[in-house]
This record gives sequence, structure tokens and C-alpha cells, in this order.
Amino acid sequence: MRRNLESMIKTAAKHTIADLVIKNGRIIDVFNLEIIEEDLAIKDGMIVGIGDYEGVEVVDARGAFICPGLIDGHVHMESSMIHPFYFTRTILSHGVTTIITDPHEIANVSGINGIQFMFDATEDVPVDVFFMLPSCVPATSFEHNGATIQATDLEPFYSHERVIGLAEVMDFPAVRDTDENMIAKIAQAVKHNKKIDGHGAGLAAADLNIYASAKIKTDHECVTPQEAKERIRRGMYVMMREGSVAKDVKALLPLVNEKNARRFLFCTDDKHLDDLVIEGSIDHNIRIAIGEGLDPLIAIQIATLNAAECFSLSDRGAIAPGYRADFLFIEDLEKFTIKDIFKDGVKMENKSSMSLPHHISDNVLGSVKLATLTSNDIELKVSEDRPCNIIEIIPNSLVTRHITEIAPVKQGKFVPSVARDLLKLSVIERHKQTGNIGLGIVKGFKIKNGAIASTVAHDSHNIVSVGTNDEDMLVAVRTLEEMQGGLVVVKNGKVLAKLALQISGLMASSPTESVLHSLKELHQALHLLGSQTTFNPFVALSFLSLPVIPALKLTDTGLFDVTRFNHIDIQ
Repeated sequence: MRRNLESMIKTAAKHTIADLVIKNGRIIDVFNLEIIEEDLAIKDGMIVGIGDYEGVEVVDARGAFICPGLIDGHVHMESSMIHPFYFTRTILSHGVTTIITDPHEIANVSGINGIQFMFDATEDVPVDVFFMLPSCVPATSFEHNGATIQATDLEPFYSHERVIGLAEVMDFPAVRDTDENMIAKIAQAVKHNKKIDGHGAGLAAADLNIYASAKIKTDHECVTPQEAKERIRRGMYVMMREGSVAKDVKALLPLVNEKNARRFLFCTDDKHLDDLVIEGSIDHNIRIAIGEGLDPLIAIQIATLNAAECFSLSDRGAIAPGYRADFLFIEDLEKFTIKDIFKDGVKMENKSSMSLPHHISDNVLGSVKLATLTSNDIELKVSEDRPCNIIEIIPNSLVTRHITEIAPVKQGKFVPSVARDLLKLSVIERHKQTGNIGLGIVKGFKIKNGAIASTVAHDSHNIVSVGTNDEDMLVAVRTLEEMQGGLVVVKNGKVLAKLALQISGLMASSPTESVLHSLKELHQALHLLGSQTTFNPFVALSFLSLPVIPALKLTDTGLFDVTRFNHIDIQ
């Protein structure tokens, strides 16, 4: 360390020559929100000077803007459905050089083995991966997942240099009621001087007082400017999220101004691979913000310096001496078009097609274990003269509506109605062969014939399926069991398309291009089912079993009213 420090100081003082000098670039100063037209000197992967320097290697930026590497403040890598080795290469191509990740999804399936897998899988990747340890495994006590993680299980991970905190605390009642296990996890993070992320979906202002008193400093669940303002008033950071379902950046931007912009950062949270490739990652958030009229330099500050300071990552987030040489060449600032990407002072090349170098432990394989399943098990008994509690999806939103309607019934059993867009929804426990099955009615998928099913079902990741008939739903579920996880589309008893996700039923081991091809086939198959195109049905399906997001959801133990935080009957 001392030798490296001396080397940097000598180079900054021009006593020795720099490793790399960038000339003719326009440096984005995220501190003053200005543009600097001077040389940039780099030594040992660190920025050592702005001014007139000589270097062993000289790169002509040709007038490009030099922007700090982007930081994703909260992301679940598992939601991309690809191995972290491929995920990091995908986001690097979009200018993201640092992420703060929460392995909450795989932990709910495979416990501490899943967390360890994510650490191992990110040891040698081109992006800096920092971890927030899962706080809620299981997410709630109202469903069944694959593991339970207590504070004692998390303790060994706090010695890891890439662990920076405790991830999204989503069980608000446990915090409010000072649940022993939850308080132990929060106190543990405080003891280690680590950060704590929040998950304040639907929380009132008074509830935020409780959150803030528990030293929870961030929230990525704001959907209105007023919600964001209440959090900022209490000293919290607001993450403006743009994922595959939750798209909140446009809604929150009206609150952002020069007075409060430093309390915002960007995140993706959950984003599918095809959306990452087509839209981008944090670069997409920046383009949305600029398109909505935000000053490009403020948008970049939010995506870099703000995120770094929020998580006390003091060596990144800016183009300045003493900071890591993670930066981008931006050709058009308004369109935020990325030309070149440098990580630790080295220009990155696209190597997304590289073969997976990691052995996948058996601990995260073979995670789909079902009890014997028959058609009788998914019959939904209802009365024909009483309204049913129904989940209505809101396109491109995690939030659902709780509606009531008289459902079509035959011989005392619910019969899906394509005409009324009322389909059957099932959540089947797949971790410990309990035989638990939750059944419900959902409106909004507009599927005309067939069924879809997935083992990606936040947060417990049981098997979730929706369909127009029981036969296709059963074929879909049994196909997932055979594949040991994944996504599948079925019509008239035939599998039209599928994607195997062998790693905890959440991620594929195959390369990015192969997964993209399978996703394309799945989307084509969805059209054959008559599904609409205004939202991704698989993404919407994956959040219908999440009982911490309003208003009505379905778990393996039945319908769950999130506003009242208890189970309810179908009628």
C-alpha cells in the first residue's frame, strides 16, 4: 500500500510519468457540475492528476465527455436470469462499473449456500460488486421459502471486504414491533458500522419515523414525489428505480431540483436480461432523466457521486485525483451515447461470449422439489352467488388492485373466462415438498388460450402459474419440475417454448446469447397464447406472489391482503 501511495504521489507531482494520459477530453466535474478541458493522468488504476501530464500511453478522447463509471445502487443480479459472470459483462457494456447487490432472491431458495455462491461467482468479474446481506429470508412469515437466515448466519459474512451493509428491510411490522430476530440483524449491522437499506412500499409518514430511527437510510420503493419528499425530510436517500416492472424515474423526477438532488441515486432493482440488453442499465435511467428535462450533469451526478457517497465508497463516483480510474467516453451528452469504457484505467473490450469459468456447486442445483400433484389439487372451489376477491394487475407496476366480482362457476368450481379476462392463478411450494398450493383469480393478463409458469416468483420463488385451463397449467408445472426451474409457455398440452434456470431455479448457466435466444422464443410463444404486448407477462407474474407490495397477492398459503397484512378467503 505504501509503495503504491508513493508511486501515485510522485506521478501527481510529475516526478514520474503516468501510466496513461487522456488528452482532448471534456471532463465532467460532478462536484461543481462543470466541464473541464484538461488532461487526465492515471497511475496504477487510479486518477492522479488533472492538468498537463505525460504518459507511457496517450489516448486521444477526440472531444468526448469523460464521465465517471456508473453505479447501480440496488440490484438483484438473479433477476437477469443469467450467471453473475455474464451479468457483469452485460452491464459493463452499458457503462456500469460498480453495483451494490442484494442476493436476497437466491438466499430465499438456497440460504447461505446461495449467498456464498454469489460471492464466489463475482470474485473475478470486470465490475466491482459490493454486497448488502439479505435481511428478510423469508420475506414474511406468511409463505414458505427454501431457507431461514438469522443474524448468526449473517455474522461470518461481515468480515468480507465487499460486504457494506444490510439489504432492504421489507418486513416493516417486524421493525415496528421490535421483533427479536429483526432487531438482532439491524443491531448487528450497526455494530459493524454498515449501511442499512429500506423497502418502504406504501409506508405512511409516521411509519418512516420508525424506519429512520432504526437507522435505515435508503428506500427504492417511492412511486410519488410526495413519498420521496417525506423520506428526504427524514434524512434518507431515495433511489429512483427503473426496472422491468417498476418504472418510477419519470414519476419522481418532478421533485428533483438543485436543492435536493444530492439525496437521490439511481437503481434498477429487478431487470430482465432482454430489457438490460435493449434499454440498458443505469445509462437508461440517465437518458430518461435527461429526456424529462433534468440537467445532464445533475443526472450524471445522481448516477455516480451520489451513489458512491450514499454507500461510503469514497474511492469512486468522480473524475478527480485519488479516485479509481473508472470512466466512460460519452459522445453525445444529451443522448448519453457511450463510446468507450475504462475500468481501473484499462479500456474494456466486449467479451460477453466468454465461457463460464466457474464450477457451479451442487448446493444451488436441484432446487425444485414438488409433492405429488394432480388436477384435483388445483381446483378452486367458489360459490356462484358471492363476489370473489380478485387480483387485478396494473401493467408495468409491482402494485396490484384488489377488486371483487362474481366469478364464472361450474359445479362449484371456478372456470376461467377469456371473455372477462378472469384466469386461474396458482402458487405451488417447490422447496420442501409440503404440498402447499395457493389458488386465486387474476385479471389483466388477457391470455386467450394456454398457460405460463415460472420458478421466478418473488420473494420465496415457488412455482407460479396462470392459465385458461387446468390441463395446460399442470403441463407447465411438470415441465418446470423436469427442467429444475425456469420459464415455460404451454398451449393445448404442448410446450411451445421454455428456458431452463438450473441455478436455484433463478439463473441459467448458459451464455448471454443463448438465454436471449430462449427469451425471444418465449415472447413469440406468448403471442400465440394471445397475450398482449404492453407489458411482460412473465415479469408481471413473478411479482404476484410478493406479499409486501400492495394490494392483493397470492402465496402458497393463499390470498394475502397486503394493506391489512393478513390472509383472506377467496370469498
